Amino acid sequence: MTASGADAAGPLATRVATLRAREAAGGRVRVQGWLKTARHGKEVSFLDVSDGSSLAGLQVVVARERESANPEFQTELQALRTGCAVDVVGELVESPAAGQRFEIHAERVTLIGPVGDDYPLQKKRHSFEYLRTLGHLRLRSNTLGAVLRVRDAAARAIRRFFEERDFLELHAPVVTTLDAEGAGSQFRVTTLDPAAPPRAADGAVDWSQDFFGKPAYLSVSGQLEAEIAALAASRVYTFGPTFRAENSNTSRHLAEFWMVEPEAAFLDLEGDATLAEDFIRQVVRELLERCPEDLAFFDERIEKGLLAALAHVAETPFERMTYTDAVARLEQSGRSFEFPVTWGVDLQSEHERWLSEEHVRRPLIVTDYPRDVKAFYMYLNDDERTVRAMDVLVPRVGEIVGGSQREHRADRLERRMRDAGLDPAPYGWYLELRRHGGVPHAGFGLGFERLIQFVTGMANIRDVIPFPRTPGSAEF
Repeated sequence: MTASGADAAGPLATRVATLRAREAAGGRVRVQGWLKTARHGKEVSFLDVSDGSSLAGLQVVVARERESANPEFQTELQALRTGCAVDVVGELVESPAAGQRFEIHAERVTLIGPVGDDYPLQKKRHSFEYLRTLGHLRLRSNTLGAVLRVRDAAARAIRRFFEERDFLELHAPVVTTLDAEGAGSQFRVTTLDPAAPPRAADGAVDWSQDFFGKPAYLSVSGQLEAEIAALAASRVYTFGPTFRAENSNTSRHLAEFWMVEPEAAFLDLEGDATLAEDFIRQVVRELLERCPEDLAFFDERIEKGLLAALAHVAETPFERMTYTDAVARLEQSGRSFEFPVTWGVDLQSEHERWLSEEHVRRPLIVTDYPRDVKAFYMYLNDDERTVRAMDVLVPRVGEIVGGSQREHRADRLERRMRDAGLDPAPYGWYLELRRHGGVPHAGFGLGFERLIQFVTGMANIRDVIPFPRTPGSAEF
């Protein structure tokens, strides 16, 4: 009935989630996975098998024959314990136990991968700090497994949203020679020997001898490339990893994270804000429909009231106000913020959360920020003090989307570059786009991990990405 080390390769087994969703029991089935628990009685053993496809596993009932044809049967059955990998074949039947519709009456249980006595994920709650020390095993925990499924569902929903609106997915480069944000916090990519790099006559590093013939970096954004494509294909979006070399050890920052960045020609700030609102509401609505079990788990274990809050987002139009109005509301709030609020400063997380959580009590789109706190490529308003920028703020997280109408007037754009301390020469192609069929266009960026934080209620962004990259940490 059980044979250690047997070969489990072959046709794919049925997923646990598929079996749990069946309309009726019946039939011979096969599942493969890992044991969450194993309880051995005198007559029967109960195994809880999970393959990661759903929050709950599937119970397997193994009758303990008094006289087995296999003399090693009892010993092998006792070896089945939490963490073991097994291959199960049996009949799917109605379960008499509460809380589950079906169970498998096993014909054969094959032990594929045993575990040692020191297996660290026993059936109890583990802190997220502890789980971060087990990066190779933590995805087997209930919480991180649920995060993985929500990430997958969110990625599918994002692609569906843009496909329905005729956006093309653009694969933007990861290696670049430009800084889209003008912030300078980039990771350098080089093949030069750091201990003995080639030197020019003046003693500086001779980057012409590097692989790309010039300094190169990991991308902080795919926006500039998306603008190129949008001015050819009208509507595009990128969805990929981006990198920031910021020494930020906070619950909201990662050195490597995923960004969703749509860009559309013939779109202004108002249309951009509407696109962002429709995007967030549709993705949240779809997650509520497709991940009810996992989101109910987060509502119960991570943040009470999460499901009601997400439903509110999906059903309620977003509030809108200008940055100037937002600052006025903050100044009139009577609150003592850690960072004082005055016109001209960038809003901090505490300001964003007060506005969305306590003032309007729903997601909020803030527009028309001061030019000096935003990037050089944003459209300059007639007052020359503000730009056509917008941020979407959500309760518990703060900013989740940042976007703008892009500056399509070449002379204004070049002036903004110089004002920001940038040399226009490396951006010659970017300026030329404005001179050859340039049109008003706009887009935004969504931090994918912040979206996952928002929909799961998870407090630390390191727990919503499988392999977090943070200062001093780059495992796997």
